[in-house]
Amino acid sequence: MDLLDDILPILFSVMVGGIIGIEREYQLKSAGLRTMILVTLGACIFTMLSQNLGGSGSPDRIAANIITGIGFVGAGVIFKEENRVSGLTTAVTIWICAALGMTIGAGYYQEATIGSVVVFLLLIMFKYIQDVIDKISTRYTYQMTLSYEDGIMEKYENIFKEHDLKSMRGKQMRSGEKYTVIWRVQGAAKNHEICTKLLLNDVSIDEFKF
Repeated sequence: MDLLDDILPILFSVMVGGIIGIEREYQLKSAGLRTMILVTLGACIFTMLSQNLGGSGSPDRIAANIITGIGFVGAGVIFKEENRVSGLTTAVTIWICAALGMTIGAGYYQEATIGSVVVFLLLIMFKYIQDVIDKISTRYTYQMTLSYEDGIMEKYENIFKEHDLKSMRGKQMRSGEKYTVIWRVQGAAKNHEICTKLLLNDVSIDEFKF
């Protein structure tokens, strides 16, 4: 009976981590199926050990350190690309998997089941909601290298405005007669698509990144 009591939370934590990990794997995130399973399982085992090895001291000492340890793991999947921070959702998912693992290790199976279902549904629903938001308004970083002349920046900012895109001028670099400008441009995805096609066909632009 004691063996079953020890095996059940381990198997359950693997299942819960697997459910959430499948969604992360499907989204091709840096922390996928194996990571979520191992995080949930590890948190579960540490919580079980905390309860069994607590002795006369504080039984929640080991469990409390799980949160600190998971903070380091989550920080490893957050990175900055261009002007955008990526990996925050994956980091929070790792954190919530640890919480679910601790819940299972403490024997609260009903709460863990409800929590895992809610997390899974939120990850799926928010993906579609985010896609809808991106269609309405999304931010691109436009980098152009072209020949320098007076009014060149205003020329392209007017093009953005004509396509209902809001632009914010960023870093500017000049090397000889070549001028590199970076804009943060926000607007509907379809407007970005039309604008980028126009800029890609602009022969006066030597280099264009977006």
